[in-house]
Amino acid sequence: MLVQVALPVPLYRVFDYRLPADTSALPNAISTRMPQIGTRVEVSFGRQTLIGIVVAHLSEADSSVPLNKLKPINKCLDADPILDDSMLTLANWLARYYHYPLGDVLAVILPSLVRQGKPLDLLITHWRILPHITDDDFHANAKKQKQQFDMLKLHGERGASEDVLLLEGMQRSFLKTLEEKGLIERYIESKQAPSPVKLAKMPLDLNTEQQLAVDAIIAAHEAQRYEGFLLNGITGSGKTEVYLQAMQTVLEAGKQVLILVPEIGLTPQTRARFASRFAAHIVLLHSGMNNTHRLQGWQDCRTGHAQIIIGTRSAVLYPFANLGLIVVDEAHDGSYKQQDTLRYHAADVALYRGLQHHIPVVLGTATPSLEHLKLVDDDKLSEYQLLTRPGNAKPAPMQLIDARLQSTHQQSTDDGERYDTGLTDTLIGAIRQTLEAGDQVLIFLNRRGYAPVLLCKACGWQADCPRCDAHLTVHYASQAQQNAYSSHSYLKCHHCDWQAYIPTVCPDCGSQNLDAKGMGTTRLSENLHAIFANPQTSKVLYPIIQIDRDTTRLKDSWEKIYQRINEGKPAILVGTQMVAKGHHFPNVTLVCLPNADRGFLSADFRSPEHTAQLMIQVAGRAGRGDKAGRVLIQTLQPDNELLLKLVKGGYLSFARELLQERKMMGLPPHSYAALIRCEGKTMAATTQALKDAIALLPSNHNLAVLGPIDAPMSKKNSRYHAQLLLLAKDRRQLHHVLSQWWQPVQTLPSAKYLKLTLDVDPVGW
Repeated sequence: MLVQVALPVPLYRVFDYRLPADTSALPNAISTRMPQIGTRVEVSFGRQTLIGIVVAHLSEADSSVPLNKLKPINKCLDADPILDDSMLTLANWLARYYHYPLGDVLAVILPSLVRQGKPLDLLITHWRILPHITDDDFHANAKKQKQQFDMLKLHGERGASEDVLLLEGMQRSFLKTLEEKGLIERYIESKQAPSPVKLAKMPLDLNTEQQLAVDAIIAAHEAQRYEGFLLNGITGSGKTEVYLQAMQTVLEAGKQVLILVPEIGLTPQTRARFASRFAAHIVLLHSGMNNTHRLQGWQDCRTGHAQIIIGTRSAVLYPFANLGLIVVDEAHDGSYKQQDTLRYHAADVALYRGLQHHIPVVLGTATPSLEHLKLVDDDKLSEYQLLTRPGNAKPAPMQLIDARLQSTHQQSTDDGERYDTGLTDTLIGAIRQTLEAGDQVLIFLNRRGYAPVLLCKACGWQADCPRCDAHLTVHYASQAQQNAYSSHSYLKCHHCDWQAYIPTVCPDCGSQNLDAKGMGTTRLSENLHAIFANPQTSKVLYPIIQIDRDTTRLKDSWEKIYQRINEGKPAILVGTQMVAKGHHFPNVTLVCLPNADRGFLSADFRSPEHTAQLMIQVAGRAGRGDKAGRVLIQTLQPDNELLLKLVKGGYLSFARELLQERKMMGLPPHSYAALIRCEGKTMAATTQALKDAIALLPSNHNLAVLGPIDAPMSKKNSRYHAQLLLLAKDRRQLHHVLSQWWQPVQTLPSAKYLKLTLDVDPVGW
């Protein structure tokens, strides 16, 4: 008997290996029996030693390679399979649908420590205070250590697991310091099976719309059948309460529940919401975790220790012992689409896994994607609408401010120079009125940094990235921000991370007349600070809280900002799209969008959909508490038909019109797309490779072929990018062509030394 092994190499095949003649001579050999399907083995591959997964057994007669040329496996690393049949079926489906090598698919599915061959024991580190230690053993100046010591003392003689202590706010560095001082010790214990899930807090009363949705989800669960649900609820309509009450039945039946969220920033608050309702073992999964915690989470899911799993998109690829329900929150969000390696969409994979396990899958959103609306029309998703907010809360009305009719507010510097704040007097007046009423204001600007362009007024020179077709963004740190976020000012490319100091004179003409044009969140925050937090211009000083990647990149920074906002004091929040995704700010009653026109002017055909989703999601942050909210949209195009349709008719009316336009134009979701990207050292080489790829297409392919053309950013990170788009009216037809064509394309002579990638169901091109 031989074994077939999938290896993490970019080849569309598996590899045959034989058992060694004397397995007892192998170091660390598990046993003399055949490695089971789904176990890891260490094998020689060329000059490398790789870890692969056994995917099949076969006889010598079934192998295409003579027995004397087959290599033996070096080690079998697992006594029992680490991937069951359902996970291998999932991996094979991903490989077929996304036309990606099976070995590389498995490398994406498995945590890095598993790929490296590390053991999978379920041992966990605990910490406890040594018996002879008292409070007198601390020095008076070690206040932080004493605080951490007191937190550990609350857990008694047995102490607590490291996971629990870290969730409570303890720091690993302090634990190690206390250990070095001989005050505490660590010990290892096997993980115990979790207790049955119990309610920690009584459910809220549901309205009729919510009850219908909960009943339908529970009915699918109890019937053990797959059903996909689109929970289409306006912002603040109580979608989370529907999740919680549907979960209760699933958890009480001893099943696991997976909740997907689009951003890491949402995981802590989501965990707090679910932990307040259920006494259960909750596991967080996201890219911010280190490799050890990721492995522990993976094991907890696989063995059933994890009862509620909250994670970002990669969590949908984890193995589960007894999965009973999948919830995809903010299902429209573009973050669910992986943009490199295996380019899967987490919502699509969630629906497939629901079908696999015969369980319900809930896609919750206030702004459903056109793809999901099309699935509803095709009877592939059951739609339940939530059109009212709990209690007397009403959706915040949207009002347009015509920026053509009034100039933007001017402010003076200390030198007396006037500058434009980018905000109209109407907007500033509404902000001041809201703050004086004791409420909070959210201002949305989806552009971080200080300004998007640095320009020379004398000769027109612009600061461009030397490696990309993009301007360098100006990052200017004020004195207050230097302490919190950045130590200096600089120019940065947001595409390749190139950085440079801001020049004092123009490199072309030597002029000192350099001007930062445009506005990012930092500049907007600075302008607002001059108006609302300056003793010379404001009687009351209101805090300006900036929320973007620059201010939340440090550990626990987002949690600290969130706590500060939830104190409820009057404040102005300035944020990018980070603030639009499911956050609950009960004291925000005014949302302002000072630059609403950008998204409707993009060349990307999906841009109006994504812009509308973002605007509605941001608008939904207003009036979520007891007070009414409102939304002000500052625009230079108040007559824009799309903008008026959104404001007057709401998102669903807007989306239905876009869906009809897509049908007339033959664009997704009324067609199916595959995008081939090619990158290389010259544009000529990348374009030629795509032309040769077109020549390989079958003569009767019946596809629309668009390209080759330059990518939206033709030069990125000193590499040139071209692309080719294939459109088909039938999904099966597209995949039939790809299955015959894609592998030969990668072996084209003109593609040598180039990088070719295939993106099935791309979200933009």
